[in-house]
Amino acid sequence: MTTSFKHHLYAETPPMGWNSWDCYGASVREEEVRGNAAYMAEHLKAFGWDYVVVDIQWYEPGANSSQYRAFVPLEMDEYSRLLPAVNRFPSAAEGRGFKPLADYVHSLGLKFGIHIMRGIPRQAVHADTKLLGTDVTARQIAHQNSICPWNTDMYGVDASKDGAQQYYNSLFDLYASWGVDFVKVDDIAASRLYGIHLEEIKLIHRAIEQSGRPMVLSLSPGPAPLAHAEALAEHANMWRMTDDYWDLWHLLHEMFERCEKWAPHVGDGAWPDCDMLPLGHLGIRSVDGGGSDRWTRFTRDEQVTMMSLWAIFRSPLMFGGEMRDNDEWTLSLLTNEEVLALHRGGRGARQLYRENERIAWTAEDAEGSKYVALFNVGEQPAAVAVTLKQLGLTAAPKVRSLWSREDLGIWEELSFQLPPHGSLLLKLT
Repeated sequence: MTTSFKHHLYAETPPMGWNSWDCYGASVREEEVRGNAAYMAEHLKAFGWDYVVVDIQWYEPGANSSQYRAFVPLEMDEYSRLLPAVNRFPSAAEGRGFKPLADYVHSLGLKFGIHIMRGIPRQAVHADTKLLGTDVTARQIAHQNSICPWNTDMYGVDASKDGAQQYYNSLFDLYASWGVDFVKVDDIAASRLYGIHLEEIKLIHRAIEQSGRPMVLSLSPGPAPLAHAEALAEHANMWRMTDDYWDLWHLLHEMFERCEKWAPHVGDGAWPDCDMLPLGHLGIRSVDGGGSDRWTRFTRDEQVTMMSLWAIFRSPLMFGGEMRDNDEWTLSLLTNEEVLALHRGGRGARQLYRENERIAWTAEDAEGSKYVALFNVGEQPAAVAVTLKQLGLTAAPKVRSLWSREDLGIWEELSFQLPPHGSLLLKLT
C-alpha cells in the first residue's frame, strides 16, 4: 500500500473516462471530443465515468492519424507554450485555448483532460523564445540531448537550470486557466532511451501544486520501473505499467504478470495503470497497434476477462473507442454497477495462485464481502477452482456472478469450467 499524499485526494478512486487515442490517434477534432462528451454525460456519467481526455498533438494543425509528422510547425504562444490548433479546435481562436471546450465538458458535469509531451518545444528552443516569469529563455533550460525517439516535438527540460521550474509553472498555470482537470504526460515514466525522468516528474508535480487547481497527473508510457514505485506514488496519481496496450490477446495475457507485481503498490489516489480499454469502434484514424478502422479484435470472452482483471486490480479505466458507436454489448461492459462497485471499493487485491494457465485473484470490500476472479488464459477449456481454506473462510458463502448478475447459491468449493480466455467474477457473502 502506498503512503497518502495531498495530491492523492485528486483521484481517491481509479479515474474513469474516455481518451481519443485509440480511435483518432493524434488527429482528434473538437466536434469529436464534444460528441463523445455528450455521449458520456447521457449514458455513462451516472456510473462514475467522468473524464474526457484529448490525447497527443492537439497543437499540430496537420495531424491526420497516429503517425506523427516530423519537425512540422506547431501552434505556440510567445512564452514557448503550445496551444490548440485552431483549424481542429475552432473554439480556441483568439487565444482562448481549451477554455471553451473545457467549459462545455464541465457544463455536462464531466472533467476535462489533455495529453502533453514532457519538455519544451524544439521550435521554441531553436527560436530561443521567452519563458513567462523569468528572464531565462527556452534554449537555456533545454536538454537538447534528451529527446523522444518516436516524436520530434520536444526537447527535455534540464531540471538543474534556472527557469526550468518557472517554465513548467507557466504551463500548468495556463492549463489551470483553461480549466484542465487531468494531464497525461508522455515520454516520462519509461523513456525508451533514458528510463524514468524523475526530475521532470518532480518539476511537473510542483507546477500542479503551485497552480492552485487540482489536476490528476498520469504518467506514460510504460513499463514504469517497479523500483521507483514509491517515487511515482509521491508525485503522480497514475502511471503506466505497460507500453501501449491494444486489442491483442498476447498483450492481455502478459498483463496478469504485471498486475501481480504491481498489486502491493495500489493505493487510494495512486494507481498503477494497465492502459486504455481498446473496446468498441477503434482505429478510425489511428493505425497504431497493427490495426485500422475496426471493432475490437477481442472476443467477448476476452473483453470480459480484461474488464474483470482491470476491475479487481483497480486499474484506471479509460475507454478508447468511439463511444457514439457503442452497441448494447459494449455499453453493458461499462455500466455493470456490481463490477464497478468492486472497482471503486475493492481492497487488498492479489493473485491467489497461478497454476500454468489457470489463475485466481481475490479482493474484499469495506463490508467484508470477498471477491474472486477466476481466469482460464489457456487455449483449451479448463476447470478453475478455489477452496474455502485458500480464501480464509470457515463457512460456505453465498455466491453471486457479477457479469451475469445471478445468484449461484451456497458453495462449499468454487470450481467452474471456463472456456479458453474466459473468466468468472464472483462476490461471496
